[in-house]
This record gives sequence, C-alpha cells and structure tokens, in this order.
Amino acid sequence: MPGTLVCDIHCQYRTAMPISAFRPPALALLAFSLAACAHLPAPGASGGACKAGLQVQVQDVLYFGIHTPHGDVTPERWRAFLDDTVTPRFPQGLTVTAADGQWRNAKGVIGREPSYVLTLVHADDAASDAAIVEIAETYKRRYEQEAVLRVRSAACVSF
Repeated sequence: MPGTLVCDIHCQYRTAMPISAFRPPALALLAFSLAACAHLPAPGASGGACKAGLQVQVQDVLYFGIHTPHGDVTPERWRAFLDDTVTPRFPQGLTVTAADGQWRNAKGVIGREPSYVLTLVHADDAASDAAIVEIAETYKRRYEQEAVLRVRSAACVSF
C-alpha cells in the first residue's frame, strides 16, 4: 500500500498506518520501532564484533504478570509452566527473577502486580525466535494474559 508503513516487531505488535497520520514526536518513536524490525547488530566497539574470548548471542528478557481472571499464577503453576513449556525449548539454561511490575492495560488503566522475569541467552536463529514466541503465546493463552513483554538485545558472552 503506498504511503503505509507495516512492521512486525518482536513484541508481536503489528501496525499499518498512513505516513501522514504521524506527527513529528510520533515519527521519532516510529523510527525507533522500525529499527526493531531488523536483525540485531552484533555488539562491540569496532566493526560490531565481540572481543576475543566472547561470542555474539541474543538475550531475551520476558515479563510475565501473575494476576489472572481466575486467581494468581501460584509458584507451583509457574514451576509447571517452566517445566513443560520453557525448559524443553531452552534446556541449556535460563534465569528467573521475581519482580513487582506496573503497566498500562488496553483500557488505559495502570495495573500493578507481582511478576516473573525470564532471561534467556541463545543463538540468533529462527528456531530460538520461534520458541520465544511459543513461550509467550502459551503463557498468554494458558493464564488469560493480555500481553507478555519481550525485550531482545544482542550480547557478547562467554561460558
């Protein structure tokens, strides 16, 4: 469509809007969002490569709220989700952190709730990307969540 920008970004948000609909401040935000459509550049100071002894990986951080329409996701239900959904897709390892979250829902209401933050470090490949999407979609469906936030960044790592 001429004059329309369409972009799928990693948080699974899709937009198709006429370019004329954007005001200058919104254009800056749009430019930032469009940058997320490209593959992540390799981190590092010169030429994008990691320093010796480090390898380029992707770090995905996912944020899961625990309030559901039928009660909170208990620690036992969270552990079951990790065991049956996350670990089979990322058996090489993961980190979970308990957090207190805040966000604005689709109705514009600020919500606060306990959350879990899941950190995964993995190769930048289609299989890992699909696994991350499956994890988020499974959680949203199973626990009737409006969203699971995904933050994706490049990292230089060593083991």
